[in-house]
Amino acid sequence: LGAVINMSLVRELGPVLAATMLAGRVGSAMAAELGTMRVTEQIDALTVMGADPIHYLVVPRFLGCLILIPALTLMADFMGVVGGYYYSVHLLNIDAYYYLQNSANYVGWFDLAAGTFKTLFFGAAIAIVGCHHGFHCDPGAEGVGRAATYAFVHSFVMILLLDLILGIGLDALYNVLFPQGPRLV
Repeated sequence: LGAVINMSLVRELGPVLAATMLAGRVGSAMAAELGTMRVTEQIDALTVMGADPIHYLVVPRFLGCLILIPALTLMADFMGVVGGYYYSVHLLNIDAYYYLQNSANYVGWFDLAAGTFKTLFFGAAIAIVGCHHGFHCDPGAEGVGRAATYAFVHSFVMILLLDLILGIGLDALYNVLFPQGPRLV
C-alpha cells in the first residue's frame, strides 16, 4: 500500500495538484492583472515610454512560476506522504515498518526527480497561458473576468496534456535507465 500511495503522489498527484492550485490562484491572477492593465491602457503606456511589456511584465511572472512550483510540489508531496502514512498506519493498522520498507523499495530518487521535472513545464504553461489571456483580453470588466476564467481552464487542460506526454516520456526513460528496476505493474 505504501508503494502505491507514495508512487502516485510523488510522480502524478503531487505535481498535478500543485500545478492546479498554482493555475487557479496565480494563473488567473496574472490574467486579471494584465487584463486590467490592458483595459486601462497601462501596457500601451509602457510601450510609449520605450519599455518592452513582455520583458517588463511577462518575464518576472514566468520566472516566478518556474521557481515557485517545484517548491510547492515538494510541499504537496511531503504532506501527501505524511497523510498516506498516517492513514495507512493509524487508521488501517498496517505495520509501520512494512509500510516504510515497501515505499522505499518502490519509490526512488528518479520518481521524485521526474515529478519535480514535470512541474517546470507546468509552471511555464501556467505563466504563458495566464499572460497570454491577460494581454489579449476583451475590453471592460467582463472581458477581464472572462480572461481570468479562460486562463485557469486552458492552464488546467495544458497541465493534463503535459502530464500525459511527460509521463509517457519519463516512464520510457525510466525503462531505459533501469531495465531491471522495481515496477508496480
